[in-house]
Amino acid sequence: MITSRDNEKLKLVRKLQERKWRERLGLFACEGEDLVRAATAKPVELLVAGENVEPGLLAELSTAGHPPRVIGVYRRSDLPAAAPRPAVLALWRVADPGNVGTLIRTADAFEAAIALSDGCADPTGPKALRASAGAVWRVPQLPFAADGLNEAAAARYTRVALSSHGGVPLAEVDLAGNVVLLLGAEREGLPADVERDLEAWIPIGSESLNVAAAGAIALYEWRRQNP
Repeated sequence: MITSRDNEKLKLVRKLQERKWRERLGLFACEGEDLVRAATAKPVELLVAGENVEPGLLAELSTAGHPPRVIGVYRRSDLPAAAPRPAVLALWRVADPGNVGTLIRTADAFEAAIALSDGCADPTGPKALRASAGAVWRVPQLPFAADGLNEAAAARYTRVALSSHGGVPLAEVDLAGNVVLLLGAEREGLPADVERDLEAWIPIGSESLNVAAAGAIALYEWRRQNP
């Protein structure tokens, strides 16, 4: 039973709350029974309140509003390998971890893949993991380059950039077949040097949509055109 907050396993979990340590160690931590249950790999460490660690010590590690009963530490290399899917959500510098996690969850619902550029929030960070509701274990992540995915994919996918100011109304865009849906950061949007085949917008009454909502609507329209 772990009874000291100076225990090395507890120190590891605290380190993994920071992105630099997750990247350096190749590990991440899942808080709570739902995320641990969703895991498709065996944990490197599994801390269970009342079984191998004092509940109060585990509670101190929580990044959420309530203390977890269990925390699992996993290898980043055990997440799904890159694999093509008919639809891809490609995120350009989406820095909010809640949006990144929500979009991963949305991609899972539509059996799409995700591509994250440099500057995106870490999908294995605590907030992103909670927002993904375990989908991070099921959605493959692809490389994202300035051409919208990569050169090989450009020949197989139609690259559709979602814009809040102009382009073709989304419902009028031919989304049949393989599609990359490009979404930019909410303030800056998608820069001109990110290549695309066309631009589309979602007609709404307000100024713009939250990027996670826009991604969900775009994937729904893709699915509607590809029953």
